[in-house]
Amino acid sequence: MNFDLSREQEMIRKEVRKFAQSEIAPVALELDEKEEFSRDLTLKMGEIGLFGMFVPEKYDGQGLDYLSYIIAVEEIARVDGSQSATIAAGNSLGIGPIYYYGSETQKQKYLPKLCSGEGLWGFGLTEPTAGSDAGGSKTTAVKDGNQWVINGSKIFITNASCELSMGVTVQAITGTRPSGKPEYTCFLVEHGTRGFKAVEMHRKMMWRSSNTAELYFDDVRVPEENILGKKGDGFHQMLETLDGGRLSIAAMGLGGAQGAYEMALKYAKNRVQFSQPISKFQAIAFKLADCAMEIECGRNLLYKACWLRDNNRPFAKEAAMAKLYCSELMGRVVNHAVQIHGGYGLMKEYHVERFYRDQKLLDIGEGTSEVQRIVISRYIGC
Repeated sequence: MNFDLSREQEMIRKEVRKFAQSEIAPVALELDEKEEFSRDLTLKMGEIGLFGMFVPEKYDGQGLDYLSYIIAVEEIARVDGSQSATIAAGNSLGIGPIYYYGSETQKQKYLPKLCSGEGLWGFGLTEPTAGSDAGGSKTTAVKDGNQWVINGSKIFITNASCELSMGVTVQAITGTRPSGKPEYTCFLVEHGTRGFKAVEMHRKMMWRSSNTAELYFDDVRVPEENILGKKGDGFHQMLETLDGGRLSIAAMGLGGAQGAYEMALKYAKNRVQFSQPISKFQAIAFKLADCAMEIECGRNLLYKACWLRDNNRPFAKEAAMAKLYCSELMGRVVNHAVQIHGGYGLMKEYHVERFYRDQKLLDIGEGTSEVQRIVISRYIGC
């Protein structure tokens, strides 16, 4: 067993960490306060190759393994959850479905701009009445000649309504299967298509400087060639996309936990009470020891899941485990970190307050913790 990262992976960690510290950290608090998506930061992240990392160079991607991409998400999340959300959703949910299921024409048309960071793409699955029950979608697509007419709505869609948004992948009901269950098909819908409207959502508790949208489809017409893959493959495509997406959510949890732990450790070493640094008190030292141990466990679990994926082995169970563990891990770590900071941990000037808020989405997005436990229980034969 070899737990060493490759030289290239170590370099990616070093360079992304340097970028996050120099470019993101100075503006993270201001962007959070303003609830403002940063076009400038997104373009800069594109310039250093953070979009399309696992996409071949023929489509202007980086041609790297999945673990390299996960390390990049982890390092951005160590500084800011919002920017890591832009990267994670942009790759796993935006680029991923087009790269894995799209036609050659679709790949050539969309991937180069998405891989450069000049454009973003949304993943239209969640609906007002279909969250954990992804099969409860109500959005429909009816064929009319050589076109499909889409009606319905989506909600909580990342990267779908900012100035860089190019379009969305939309799951819609296109018929009924022999079993009586709905047939789902995915469509690529570009911004500017008549009847398609994306509305930015505000007043969020977390990821306040990432872009989140509600989508509305009112007799939206798209040509037959806008089907992603084959008619009827939509639900399968969405579930496979979520498997990969869970790894990026896990990376956000791991990176966020690492960042909060480092803030707590630094504060504990500098905060003096009763004539000594509070890190010397067993109650504080044990909290930090637990954080360090759990982060190490989470990193090993996540990296193993990525290794399985990179070696073309089944990884869905491990992805669910990593997503569940790392998201809840960050919750435990940021709770300790705020407690260690005391009253200062409740103030926005201390970034741990933002980490505390940002964590909660990880327990919910791309399958709640409860859903992950259902997935895992099925894999172990319950």
